[in-house]
Amino acid sequence: MKIAAAQLSCAPADVSANAVRAAALAVRAREDGAGLVVFPELTLTGYELAALAADPGLWLADAEDPRLDPVRSTGIATAVNVALRTDGPRPVIATLVHDADGAHVTTYAKQHLFRHEQDVFAAGTTPGRFELGGIRFSLGICFDNHFADVPAAGAAACCRVHLASSLYGTGDGVAERAAVHPGIARDSRMYVALANHVGPAGPWTGCGGRGRMGTGRDPAGRGGRAHAVGGRGGGAGGRVSSIV
Repeated sequence: MKIAAAQLSCAPADVSANAVRAAALAVRAREDGAGLVVFPELTLTGYELAALAADPGLWLADAEDPRLDPVRSTGIATAVNVALRTDGPRPVIATLVHDADGAHVTTYAKQHLFRHEQDVFAAGTTPGRFELGGIRFSLGICFDNHFADVPAAGAAACCRVHLASSLYGTGDGVAERAAVHPGIARDSRMYVALANHVGPAGPWTGCGGRGRMGTGRDPAGRGGRAHAVGGRGGGAGGRVSSIV
């Protein structure tokens, strides 16, 4: 399976506009032969914590929220990160996975909240993993990936690919992004597909660098060549990169 990782600049607190942007990237990934595309953290709103705290209308109701329809109808499996309503007073930061037909596969809520996220969101409590096309995947969201137990749980469950929806900024974020994800690949023996913001993202400036880190075996476990590539640039239109 070819897996695509997207990077883009999000329209601040504009769910509809960002759904259209994400859908365009999903179509591009599908046309490039990918079977799944993963998006950055809080793709549908941007990393706009003040807006998300003030306006519950920015939270998706569930995995079938019609505002996801542009993405779900692209004919490719997607892993899109959103603010998701819960039964409590706070939303979670969640990755919603849908298959190529738009059917809901799984939902994963971020377990390790970063700094001011703790004032806005509830933390998830269960690991995220799913199977698609005969390949088992695990899920982590940005700061999750700094905790070894998150990818380790996926590796223990025989996952072959770790999908990381993230926001790493310029400055220290560049070095963090470059260190954390190859380390996951090395230690867990999983491929890692990283999706990151580029350009303005709330108080940060996303450093881009979406990419993939290999482990010496392909996602189906048949052996392969280790590699790590990515890049900067992209802008509002975004870019995608793929692994096989």
